[in-house]
Amino acid sequence: MLKHYFTLLLRPLTYVALPLLLLSGCQSEPEVAPTVPPASSYDAAVATKWSALALQLVRQSPGFTPPVAARALGYAGLTLYESVVAGMPGHRSLGGQLQQLGSLPQPEAGPAYRWPLSANAAQAFILKNLFANAPAASQARIDSLETALAREYAGPDAATAERSAAYGRAVAEAIFTWSKTDGGHEGYLRNFPSSYVPATGPGDWQPTENGLRPMQPYWGSNRTFLALDAAMPMPSPLPYSTQPTSQYYAQYLEVYAKNISLTQEEKEISVWWADDPSDTFTPPGHSYNLARIIVNTTQADLGKAAETFARTGIAVADAFVICWKCKYTFNNERPYTFVRRFIDPRWVPFWPAPPFPGYSSGHATQSAATAVVLEGLYGNLTFTDDSHVGRGRDVARATDFRARTFHSFWETAEESALSRFLGGIHSRQDNEVGLREGRKIGQHINSLQWK
Repeated sequence: MLKHYFTLLLRPLTYVALPLLLLSGCQSEPEVAPTVPPASSYDAAVATKWSALALQLVRQSPGFTPPVAARALGYAGLTLYESVVAGMPGHRSLGGQLQQLGSLPQPEAGPAYRWPLSANAAQAFILKNLFANAPAASQARIDSLETALAREYAGPDAATAERSAAYGRAVAEAIFTWSKTDGGHEGYLRNFPSSYVPATGPGDWQPTENGLRPMQPYWGSNRTFLALDAAMPMPSPLPYSTQPTSQYYAQYLEVYAKNISLTQEEKEISVWWADDPSDTFTPPGHSYNLARIIVNTTQADLGKAAETFARTGIAVADAFVICWKCKYTFNNERPYTFVRRFIDPRWVPFWPAPPFPGYSSGHATQSAATAVVLEGLYGNLTFTDDSHVGRGRDVARATDFRARTFHSFWETAEESALSRFLGGIHSRQDNEVGLREGRKIGQHINSLQWK
């Protein structure tokens, strides 16, 4: 079992025997062991600055589709947590709790550490490697942030600073080595493999709207962080039917009827949560940014922030693996295909359908998982999501990006799911199943032995 080296640091020193002191004729002050302030004694600036840069990298690096981005955020969040968990008394490493992840490097027993420096070096290492294809300017921003934060938190002792940074890099290197065995390493290079040929049976998804090959058809076979998530059974969709009296038909008719009568607020909801990879930090990035908003809103300390990003990152990463497994297990068609064949051949959805099957909803799954882990850490609170404030008006859809206020985390999950129904690209069953399965993923993450 790993030792809590803090107990070693705080043990009383053995003092010189009193008779010897008397014989010496002078008084000597006892040597004091170095104190190690816990991660909770630092603010979350290191965590929030690196999370902001991670989201920039998602947007700026080629090939970071939602599944690929979710994976990167999962490893980034985990690395942040593991780089400071030794400075979080009462907390435990996730080494040995996640699939095929053994024990991770531990700090030396005795010397002092500055946890912001460990976190800083760890984030720089993991992001450089996860975003190895990032543009040169983005790579330079990683170096610049690492240098700036290292200077800010250097402290008076150069040896402590060097030791802390070296420890963070060692943790990050171990996690990155583990990441390369999950099946998604360098997934940004193979988003649309030509080896996959979509099925063409009744009710099967077809690239009828955008003409693109299916995106990441093998992602569902990747290793999840949690074994419990990998063991989740796939929930079956409604049976295919073109009969107007069937449940299947009713699902798509409902999408069509709503889509041709959207209110202005419904259009704004659809666009707010769209998180198109070409313009934003993607849906999992939106969830990671919600975590960042909560860390800032609650003025969380470094330890609480690290756990927040770890839980959120793992939530979105596993959600996309499980959801993608479901998508390509059932290969369920999008509303675009069914509606144009059997209801209105001229219909175009409010939001263009992405190039992968509809069932179940990725938005719903990852948003639900995120909501559950954030609620597990913070309870329910009122907060404002300003993720897209400052973006220019969506002229084509005549909508603006206005901040949205929520009174619980689950409200964000429900609205994220609803946005895809309003956009005309997901049916009700896609969202309901996604929310239900995402909730399970979040509960699994909360049940890990964090303490």
